[in-house]
Amino acid sequence: MKAFLAICLMVFATFVWAEDKPAANQSGPGVVQGEVLEVQNVANFTYLRLKTQDGEIWAAVINAPVKLGAKVTIENAIVMKNFESKTLKKTFPSIVFGSLSGSAGSAASPHGMAMSGENAMSGSAMSGSPTGGSAMNGAMDGATGSGHALGTAYATIPAKKLDTINDEHIPKAKSANAKTVAEIIKNRVALRGKTVVVRGKVVKYNAGIMGKNWIHLRDGSGSAADDTNDILVTSTNETKLNDVVTVKGVVHNDEDFGAGYAYKVLIEDATLQ
Repeated sequence: MKAFLAICLMVFATFVWAEDKPAANQSGPGVVQGEVLEVQNVANFTYLRLKTQDGEIWAAVINAPVKLGAKVTIENAIVMKNFESKTLKKTFPSIVFGSLSGSAGSAASPHGMAMSGENAMSGSAMSGSPTGGSAMNGAMDGATGSGHALGTAYATIPAKKLDTINDEHIPKAKSANAKTVAEIIKNRVALRGKTVVVRGKVVKYNAGIMGKNWIHLRDGSGSAADDTNDILVTSTNETKLNDVVTVKGVVHNDEDFGAGYAYKVLIEDATLQ
């Protein structure tokens, strides 16, 4: 997931507040609306040149078949300055990242889309997370700039590392495909593409980023020393911090969302019980 959003990136855990006025029409906090003038697709991202009430802007969302002339609404929007896409070989003086709302005319929903395509994108490093998460680790592939949320909406992307949390033991799920967090991580290659069931405690939760909810689970297995005690899960189901949930989803390996957010293993498109 692929950041946005990151998804888009959709789409970040931290922000530097700037005094620049967002060059986009806002019908609500963190919302941009406009008519599509140009579409550029790269792997799992769609770049859109939009005509808004305040002029033309560029925006990026999880890959979706948006048509020219469509009226689109982008939610959870943040602005990045001097953002370089190495795939497009283009630097955007200003670009909006967010999630596509509704059908966007003929556009498909970004729910369930992966975010790994635009791995070589770059932008600014930011610090001081308003959500309590960790700051972004360094610049996105070395470019410089600044980012801030539109209005009061904070778009976030799951943190690469989590602060130490008391890892209480959670009983393993009872299922033919049941695994512990550590078992999934240690056997990630053999489990790639397979459906697993894991029960754990929600230790970090970011909702509605790039059409997904981003959930970190721990069950008391594994070790923080070798990164085997925490697994990322993406789902359209909702939960909340400290909930104990049973997750069923497909194991994916080596997903890179850019901005330093790379995961050697995660569970995608999961259902929660």
